[in-house]
Amino acid sequence: MKTFYIKNDPHQNSEIIDLSKLILENSIELINEKSLDELVEQIGDAKYVLLGEASHGTHEYYVLRAQISKLLIEKKGFSFIAVEGDWPDCYRLNRYIKNYPDSGKTAEEVLHSFNRWPTWMWANWETVALAEWLREFNERQTKNNKIGFYGLDVYSLWESFESIIEYLDKKDPKTKQEAIQAFKCFEPYNRGEGQEYARASRMVPSLCENEVVDLLSKIRLKAPSYNTDPEAVMSVEQNAQVIVNAERYYRAMIKSGADSWNIRDRHMIYTLDNLIKFHGPQAKGIIWEHNTHIGDARATDMAAEGMINVGQILNELHRDEGVYSVGFGSYQGTVIAAREWGDVMQIMKVPEAAKHSWEYELHRLNAKDRIVFMNQNVKADIGDKKLGHRAIGVVYHPKYEYLGNYVPSEMPYRYNAFIYVDETSALHPLHLKSDVRQLPETYPFGV
Repeated sequence: MKTFYIKNDPHQNSEIIDLSKLILENSIELINEKSLDELVEQIGDAKYVLLGEASHGTHEYYVLRAQISKLLIEKKGFSFIAVEGDWPDCYRLNRYIKNYPDSGKTAEEVLHSFNRWPTWMWANWETVALAEWLREFNERQTKNNKIGFYGLDVYSLWESFESIIEYLDKKDPKTKQEAIQAFKCFEPYNRGEGQEYARASRMVPSLCENEVVDLLSKIRLKAPSYNTDPEAVMSVEQNAQVIVNAERYYRAMIKSGADSWNIRDRHMIYTLDNLIKFHGPQAKGIIWEHNTHIGDARATDMAAEGMINVGQILNELHRDEGVYSVGFGSYQGTVIAAREWGDVMQIMKVPEAAKHSWEYELHRLNAKDRIVFMNQNVKADIGDKKLGHRAIGVVYHPKYEYLGNYVPSEMPYRYNAFIYVDETSALHPLHLKSDVRQLPETYPFGV
């Protein structure tokens, strides 16, 4: 059955577009891993490749992103993978895949220690498999050419403090005492993590701001003397920046509006810039995040709400260097998620996509998996039309998803390509239960 999309132009007669024909002529069927070669060819010499996901708990998204990342590393010389995760946790995995001393015996061991809810985002078998491949790949590389794995997020205030204090204990005992004093400013608010601090900041807006900014300045000033391990020095500086931006994020979180979201995504951009600088002028980065972060916000209703995201900022600042974003989605299947914040993870059924959504229209193409390239032909025909595009967070209620899980999107301007898997399955977590005492890694947005 053909699907027709009616394009209304006030200055012309209504034009009827065969959407099925349009998609089929500008896509390829996703049959196996070799099908990804065309996508890699389209990516070309881009410096930044953004790989999305329509949920935080889908097996196929992780596997496909891993396959694409391996091809980019092997064929295009990419330098690192940066993900929607905490810096301290991901840096431990980075140390493992580079075979640093005392970095863990297996990827499973390292990832099993990830205990921030939702643990399943990175403590899963799919990430274990990628990490072991990266370690094996790195064994064949020189020290300066090993592939890195890093976290972009802003939530790890307490863990970043712990990492800084542990590092300074050996390198700079005097600055360590200043870090401890800054840490003590937050101690009265350690229950509920950022939420408790956010509530307190209503009464004292600056609260611990000066302490953490001063600590960052001191570490930056003294960093050149911490010269035994350049990556460890970079990490301690990054942890200090996480603390500064986490403090800002938690103060903004208590208010309504887009501020906290924007602080978070700007921090991710800062982290990417820092990683590119560390890896050198020829460095290229692969970014794994939810579609809501990597798809250009200007092509969604996020823009009207004053929200920006990683995809938009990279396109605005680095388009000349090459930015290529790949969205993901499916029609139906299962997913790992929870009913509420901090709740036990569970396998949930993903219902059939809402009628006339992007995923619904792709399903009608004989329900075949495919890669859609958002070229000029697609932009010309449907670039000015918004279709509902499903987004599933760590908190999910399948029965009510039609009320808020579809983001109106101008798809050809949100992504450079889109990978559609008709029916997806749930991720495979390492943990049976999550640590619900900590602030959720994606709080309060779920993506």
